[in-house]
Amino acid sequence: MAVGIASVRMCPVVVQTSLSNLPSRRGKVRDIYDLGDKLLLVACDRISAFDVVIPSAIPEKGCLLTALSEFWFHKFAHITPHHLIEVVRDRPPEGLEEYADQLSGRSMVCRKCDVVPIECVVRGYITGSGWKDYQRTGAVCGIELPAGLGQCEKLAEPIFTPATKADEGHDENISFEQACAAVGRDTMTRLREKSIEYYQAGADYARERGVIIADTKFEWGWFDGQLILIDEVLTPDSSRFWPADDYEAGRDQDSFDKQYVRNYLQGLVDAGQWDKTPPAPELPPDVVRNTTRKYIEAYERLTGRTYAGLQS
Repeated sequence: MAVGIASVRMCPVVVQTSLSNLPSRRGKVRDIYDLGDKLLLVACDRISAFDVVIPSAIPEKGCLLTALSEFWFHKFAHITPHHLIEVVRDRPPEGLEEYADQLSGRSMVCRKCDVVPIECVVRGYITGSGWKDYQRTGAVCGIELPAGLGQCEKLAEPIFTPATKADEGHDENISFEQACAAVGRDTMTRLREKSIEYYQAGADYARERGVIIADTKFEWGWFDGQLILIDEVLTPDSSRFWPADDYEAGRDQDSFDKQYVRNYLQGLVDAGQWDKTPPAPELPPDVVRNTTRKYIEAYERLTGRTYAGLQS
């Protein structure tokens, strides 16, 4: 599928926001504002790799992440409730009208909840850090796997590998038992079940659209006594997306996600030009352009819609 952006009415590039005097905090990609009984999550055009924020912005990225998350939240609302109330388009929250250009298409008004401080990672294929772990130990995050698996091979069943959640610094893989010790066994058992169910539903649907979702991570929170899905869901930032028609186990895969950026930066690391610590290097213009195109292609393949910038 050829993807171009010339005809798209572009979202303005937003690297970070500063809205009025609202209480706020900044994650790797999102700026989060306290609206009292709700939260405003603004997906900026920042990109991170190796848990370091890169200085180069990726045009359209925040709007694409928001549009794709909105799609999944609504599509699989029957599986689990979520935090999304509405995506900000024509009407910013009261008192923030002057920031409409910064917020439109890239921000979500969400329910406040108590965040479970665990990244819920589901892996359907053996790749990335899981592949390195397997080569070294024969297991992924302590989960023993059959001998002889190849790089990027499909697992017989998806596996659940939790990690610590960090807005800054490195997320760290932990065992299921460590996660239980942190937040409770009943909570983690329910999160494992729901995360795998949601991943499987998304992966089955995506495969019909020509996309393999190799792995993903979910975040959850408590709201009115229920566990609800929060933050983003099945996006190119939180998942590995591979073209199904080009898939072949035993090698690296082409992708529609930020692995493209990771691969470029890994080349700098291998050449001794960066050590994966801040400050990160700028991305060349062609890497920036290609990353935007990959994110657009992921959105269009998965939703079946033409990306229309601010109107998506």
